[in-house]
Amino acid sequence: MTKIAIFGVGLIGGSLALCYKGKPGFTVVGHSPNPKSVEKLLKRNVVDVATTSMAEAVDGADYIFLCVPVGMLEDYVQQLMKLPLKKGCIITDVGSTKASITESAETIVKEGVYFIGGHPMAGSERHGVEAASSHLFENAFYVLTPAEGTPQSEVDRLTELLKTTKAQIVQVGAREHDDIVGAISHLPHIIAVALVNQVRGYNETNPLYQNLAAGGFRDITRIASSEPMIWRDILVNNRQVLLKLLSDWNLEISRFVELLENSDGEGIVEQFRIAGEFRSQLPERRKGMITSLFDIYVDIPDHPGIIGQITTLLGNARINLSNIQIIESREDVPGILRLSFRNQEDADRAGELLSGPYAVHV
Repeated sequence: MTKIAIFGVGLIGGSLALCYKGKPGFTVVGHSPNPKSVEKLLKRNVVDVATTSMAEAVDGADYIFLCVPVGMLEDYVQQLMKLPLKKGCIITDVGSTKASITESAETIVKEGVYFIGGHPMAGSERHGVEAASSHLFENAFYVLTPAEGTPQSEVDRLTELLKTTKAQIVQVGAREHDDIVGAISHLPHIIAVALVNQVRGYNETNPLYQNLAAGGFRDITRIASSEPMIWRDILVNNRQVLLKLLSDWNLEISRFVELLENSDGEGIVEQFRIAGEFRSQLPERRKGMITSLFDIYVDIPDHPGIIGQITTLLGNARINLSNIQIIESREDVPGILRLSFRNQEDADRAGELLSGPYAVHV
């Protein structure tokens, strides 16, 4: 039996667990320091075994996944090194910064044990083990960042294990990873938060900013609602990369300042043109760092059980609903339901299904 120990069985850790639980030849052990969390993992049938004991979790483990916040990774590795680990055990993580933990682990990990940094580039707008899914990593990149000197045979062994997730495994250097992910994920989160806070400041003297900031503004700033403590650790950990990226961002903004000061319409057109050209070449049907959502809006009458009827219709049609939100009522409509889906196909199917009994808007 191949034993997999997972520390931090939330969205990512729980999804990894579900990829292996029940598969022939695998035993999945989940660890949490909280006894109530252990009970929840067993009740939800996410792992085979759950425990509050680190020693019990890693006893005989072939693979150890650290799915804890970035700021806790080094401490967990240090604690693991005090325990008797199986010879040949591979420790990996799922954090979105790689350089610091990869370099730190090189000085901590003992002989006969290997640390290989990992980052599944998939996520969800929801959090916790309740949102875990064995399909989370399908069609997503899963980056591995082995340190220099790590035997390729061990990287290949972890790669083979991760193929079960149906992700595409990519191997890059830890610092290269942090440069790229900083630009495509960390920087956009900073920009979204800064933009929302800028508008929030204007709204203090004019509430129309909040009232009119619907639709597109809400969509392009969705990531500003990300979990603050998680992003504190990520941004501080990757601060040197982000300081350079923010400096480059200021240059891009300065270019627009200059274009506007000079009323340079042609220059503005050119900036939009080259951006649109590059964006059109970005992959559309692959999961990435920032989760895509596809929304439809349904006008709903004020009847008991109406939301249950809608979700039942979608469930019977095997349409996977990612999120649901009741938006405040309008004068002419009792309520509006926002339904979010992970792909355009599901959103289109839901729109066709619901457009008969209800008014549906995209």
